[in-house]
Amino acid sequence: MTLVAMLLILAGLFFFAIGVLGILRFPDFYSRLHAAGKSDSLASVLVIVGVALYNLHDFSFANVLVSLKILLIAVFIYVASPTATHALTRTALVLGIEPWEKGKKRR
Repeated sequence: MTLVAMLLILAGLFFFAIGVLGILRFPDFYSRLHAAGKSDSLASVLVIVGVALYNLHDFSFANVLVSLKILLIAVFIYVASPTATHALTRTALVLGIEPWEKGKKRR
């Protein structure tokens, strides 16, 4: 169980790193937000599920309850992160932030 938890946490850290690369490399606000939103959702859930599994190494009723609470946090993040990303994108569009087009220079 500990090995599976460690693998999940490491996979989450890998996706966080990929998201950071996307934020640094993509040309405009919308594509950067896409990279951040997608990788953040997946990476957060992987890390939190890994922590919940690691908490079960000493199987007791209290640890099961704590792990269930941790999993509820993962569900909340999985729902809230894409919603927040969508709200930020819509706000940027309403405020007039132009998407990057191929052939245009970055500012």
